[in-house]
Amino acid sequence: MAIPQRLSEYLSASATGYGIVEHRHSGCSAGSARVAKVPAHQLAKAVVLEDDSGCVLALVPADRSVQVGRLGQLLHRGQLHLADEVRCAAIFAGCEAGAVPSLGMPWGVETVVDDTLEQCDPVYLECGDHERLLLLTHAQFHELVRSAPHGAFSGPRVH
Repeated sequence: MAIPQRLSEYLSASATGYGIVEHRHSGCSAGSARVAKVPAHQLAKAVVLEDDSGCVLALVPADRSVQVGRLGQLLHRGQLHLADEVRCAAIFAGCEAGAVPSLGMPWGVETVVDDTLEQCDPVYLECGDHERLLLLTHAQFHELVRSAPHGAFSGPRVH
């Protein structure tokens, strides 16, 4: 599968250059980092949460977890919970099932970025399939997400 058209058009419109890292099929972000041989802390994992106000895509390193309470405080949304697979599939049309891209903006989904990702160079992004990552320099990543809310809302991943 190619990069979803919405994502490709969004990157083109924002004049963002990027590389592509192909890897064996993987079912999760940590697995993608492992098979692509990239550091998990540099791979931006998308976690979709929702409440009565709608969905938000939280971007955290693949080796960390979203601390939902802290994210809720940051966004002033106290009832956030994980969105289910059916909801994600409906939102991210054009993506493979279970493969949420690391940018919600092309789909009209608010995206919030964990501060730890701003310390990475390069940054790898899931692109909506299970076999490719986008490769961006720190400057490219920063430019893409500069208008998104940022904050400290991740913690160590619980296995």
